[in-house]
Amino acid sequence: MPRTRSVATVPALNRRALLAATGAVSLTTGLGLALRPQSPAHAATAAQAPVADSVAHAQGPASVSGRAPAALVPYTRGTTVNTVAAPRSGSTGYRQLGDGAGWKRVVRDELAAAKAGRADRRTTLAAFVQLTDLHLIDAQHPLRLEYLRSQSKSAWRPQEALTVAGAVSLIERVNALHGSPVTGSPLHFVMTTGDNTDNNSKTELEWFLKVMSGGRITPNSGDPRHYEGVQASGLKTYWQPDAALRDADKQIGFPRIQGFLEAAIREVRSPGLNLPWYSTVGNHDALPLGCYGSRGDSYLTDFAVGGKKLMSLGATEATALAKSIKNGTSPKGAAFHDLLRAHTRQMRSVTPDEKRAPFTPEEYVKAHLDPAHTGPGPIGHGYSTANLSAGTQYYTFRIAEDVIGISLDTTDPGGHYEGSIGTAQLRWLEKTLRDNSDSYAVVFSHHTSKTMRNTHPDPAHPSERRHGGEEVVALLAKYANTLAWVNGHTHKNEIIPHAAAGNRSFWEICTASHVDFPQLARIVELVDNKDGTLSLFTTLVESAAPHATDFSDLSQTGLAALYRELSFNAPGARTDLSGASRDRNTELVLKKG
Repeated sequence: MPRTRSVATVPALNRRALLAATGAVSLTTGLGLALRPQSPAHAATAAQAPVADSVAHAQGPASVSGRAPAALVPYTRGTTVNTVAAPRSGSTGYRQLGDGAGWKRVVRDELAAAKAGRADRRTTLAAFVQLTDLHLIDAQHPLRLEYLRSQSKSAWRPQEALTVAGAVSLIERVNALHGSPVTGSPLHFVMTTGDNTDNNSKTELEWFLKVMSGGRITPNSGDPRHYEGVQASGLKTYWQPDAALRDADKQIGFPRIQGFLEAAIREVRSPGLNLPWYSTVGNHDALPLGCYGSRGDSYLTDFAVGGKKLMSLGATEATALAKSIKNGTSPKGAAFHDLLRAHTRQMRSVTPDEKRAPFTPEEYVKAHLDPAHTGPGPIGHGYSTANLSAGTQYYTFRIAEDVIGISLDTTDPGGHYEGSIGTAQLRWLEKTLRDNSDSYAVVFSHHTSKTMRNTHPDPAHPSERRHGGEEVVALLAKYANTLAWVNGHTHKNEIIPHAAAGNRSFWEICTASHVDFPQLARIVELVDNKDGTLSLFTTLVESAAPHATDFSDLSQTGLAALYRELSFNAPGARTDLSGASRDRNTELVLKKG
């Protein structure tokens, strides 16, 4: 049975950490710079190729936070070590949030014993922030499936119109972190592990890139003057915040907030991250509705940009559609086509908008390469022109002197929300690990090992075999330099030990989303304990918005706070997404390979 114990970790500051913090020693030569591929056929190969093109556009040292000086002591302010949003005591029905007790750090030693005195010996290898499942939502998009709420309360969430304000508040939190919460090391970069958008929509992609790199965002589509989605429909199925209507959500205590919808589509300003950031693709970024392998589908494209929207559906038909999506019985969306055609007369008119069109993988990469969205870099945020040439969305990059990052594309072009990878990418992954055997490796993907069970063939490569999570775990476990596999998709915190023969073991770290409560991101610190073991410290963070809300405060910050509180109260929302204490703030110990 795994052994865990809670500890209060206050590390001693060793000489190397002090020198690194003061700039006397660089821990991160080439840090934050995507490694250029050697050939278009293998986008972003693992060879340590020159990075002059990235260096030329760097905005200062990537190893130090852009605003704050390096911290010399652990920096826990704004992390869940100190406090976590929690419902106020004594409240019933709709529950407002306040400051709750922080989460203790738990030592996990299933893969290696935690040796005494390691806090005095350890040195920092790298520290970074993981964002995942931002799900920036165009809440008025015609293809959205809000009407599935007739069969499941959780199929539509009252907070969906506020995703941009919530994401900007998360960026503000990351920018405010003056150092790492355990070692005090400067944070080196941010990685977002997919489902950055929700509807595979160009509007959402533009919002995401501006949230991450900075800019002004108007989270509205269609009519520029007012909101046209389900929350202004007069349908009792959905929370109608501005109206006196006693809808289903108000019946369980949701407030009436006049001016909510006008505020929700008002301009939001993002400062952009002050750290280099990287991007990993998720199923909602790659597939319409996150599940249909229908690239080039003219019907869905025309519907997305058109002037009709279905807002209600009977429970029987909604159940059938939900079952089809869950089981992947119509991966190209034929059943969805049929349903929309059958309900043309029941649709409501909305303002057409060409910007709602789905984007292709090529357009996704090109958008990341656009100089307008470079921010603190690197150019392309991991993606390169070689990805465009090869038609791929996976790459590797140098995290630190002796650590590389590997970003995978686990989305399945054949359709379905679960994932897999093709043989070419699996071979590339193995080559990358083998060629970099002198460096530790951190692997990033959207899907978890448990959710890579979909092996529909890639329409572009119908004869290529697809590989699931078990095969990826087996491959990673073959190489002693694998430290961690960091992912998302499930919207739940979960940390899994993967043990293999000898010292070949690694940790799989899955982090909750930022659309469902508890709305978290995660800091990961890699340290060498100088005793034959390494530790990975994980610390969860919330957005910068206050835990308490004020229904009269419809400012950008007020909306971000409301975004969190609405997600907590969302009907049908799962209550286990924060995971157990062993999945939150941890020290994960493993043997050196």
